[in-house]
Amino acid sequence: MSAPDQPAAATGAEPTQQSPVPAYLDARRAFAAHYLFGEGIEVGPLHLPLAIPPHARVRYVDRMTVEDLRKHYAELAEWDLTPVDIVDNGEQLATIEAESQDFIVANHFLEHTENPIGTIQTHLGKLKPGGILFYAVPDKRFTFDYRRPVTLLEHLVADYEEGPERSRAEHYEQWTRGVPGEIHPEATEEEIVARARELDALDYSIHMHVWTQAEFLAMILEVRARTDGAFDIEAAARQGIEFMVVLRKAGPLPAIPAPPPAASRRQKARRALRAAKRELVG
Repeated sequence: MSAPDQPAAATGAEPTQQSPVPAYLDARRAFAAHYLFGEGIEVGPLHLPLAIPPHARVRYVDRMTVEDLRKHYAELAEWDLTPVDIVDNGEQLATIEAESQDFIVANHFLEHTENPIGTIQTHLGKLKPGGILFYAVPDKRFTFDYRRPVTLLEHLVADYEEGPERSRAEHYEQWTRGVPGEIHPEATEEEIVARARELDALDYSIHMHVWTQAEFLAMILEVRARTDGAFDIEAAARQGIEFMVVLRKAGPLPAIPAPPPAASRRQKARRALRAAKRELVG
């Protein structure tokens, strides 16, 4: 994790930040309601866990407890963080059994990973056949990453094949140079390198990789090719500063819970209406 991916004020430097695309669809909520069933996990929810539909159950995973997250990241001190059920590295999920989950949610997480291609493959291995991967990723054009160059597919493949250590220092230097406010504008080359090494030594979670929607989807298709079509893209959308994909692992589709009887829905609606009236009356 890192600071929230909110748009940063443009400083006049090139390239300039673009305005977020208007949200015509609450894609997160709509996709979750349509695709998430059974039992699953969400990786790194921090203060914005996905709205899980009533027919699904979720446990929350982070690499630290809430207490340790607040100690390690000063900016989280006042945030209302989601309780952590499982302490684990979200790239490895070593404590999660293979083919044990109906779904895995990881929103604004893949950009923090050192090896996104390997991470997606690991997540696929933890899913039951027919299970769902739900990813949302910030579009670098609309966040504090707007100055940084898009991560090329060739770079991601090299990180996967040769190991992410090859480019770790490069990522921290790029972050230090490109993110407004990370270091003062008049910083010398020595100061930039020193700050990058400091963040690296702290194992501070930064955006290792940055994408626009097209480049991210190119990576998803690369993973699909490397896994011999182990999944299909069920849905994709761009919303505000982010874009998201829903991937379904190959295999038989899970049984969809039957909706409650119409009478039951009417009873719930009446109870909700009566409760609202009581609140209005006082």
